[in-house]
Amino acid sequence: MPSVHGMTFACVFESLERMNPCSSRGACPIRLLAARTSILALLLLVPSCIGQEPASAPATPVPSVNTTLPVNWIYGAYLPKDAPIVPLTGKERFKLYLRQTYTTSGIYVKTGLFAIHDQAEETQPDWGDGISGFAKRAGSRQAGNIIQNSLTALGNAAAGLEPRYDRCRCEGAWPRIRHAVVRNFITYGGGDNKAIRPQIMSYAAAFGAGVTVGSWEPNTPSALTKGYQSVVTQAWVGVVVDALAEFAPDIKRMLRKNKADDP
Repeated sequence: MPSVHGMTFACVFESLERMNPCSSRGACPIRLLAARTSILALLLLVPSCIGQEPASAPATPVPSVNTTLPVNWIYGAYLPKDAPIVPLTGKERFKLYLRQTYTTSGIYVKTGLFAIHDQAEETQPDWGDGISGFAKRAGSRQAGNIIQNSLTALGNAAAGLEPRYDRCRCEGAWPRIRHAVVRNFITYGGGDNKAIRPQIMSYAAAFGAGVTVGSWEPNTPSALTKGYQSVVTQAWVGVVVDALAEFAPDIKRMLRKNKADDP
């Protein structure tokens, strides 16, 4: 793996500053900080994650995980901690795409939350406020989410990449947090080759969806700007979602224990 020098960080940050369109009501410093944080996490944490030897798979795997294809409404598709990473077939990939994009509530919750934020911030003022404005913002968000999911699924299938989050087979809070952060930037190859691959398809899909949405939204500075903003959003939202996927079982157990302890 090539070494990372200080000049690499400087070049990346200078490129971000040239790309960053500082014109949207003070949002630029936040976006630039998010992009820098994501790049630092990738460059600093990937080597340590790759160097970590995962625990061996359990003697009794879960054979039904590829047929059930679990999808959580908050953090999406995942592999249980004790399940082996078995490559998906084309049919299984299509089933997973349908579940993530249309038949589970997660994508609609995501659309609703971002649309509420857009309504509160009065993004795209030409759409107005009230029910009509909210419907346009929600429709634009939903279309963008469907486009992004579709491009991600197609790209992962073409490249044979694993689309599900696999929980860390390690112990301790820090290794698990590191795994959750890094897994937003890397994935695994399909077939017998489990080599680590960059998570290119998720970010390419985010860029493509952003450019497409920017083509119909009024007053968009440029389609490329919208694509860049979508990539930054994918970076920080992906880290949060992966962290939820990693620690969800622990949170659930804690809530159940607290409920059981209540008189």
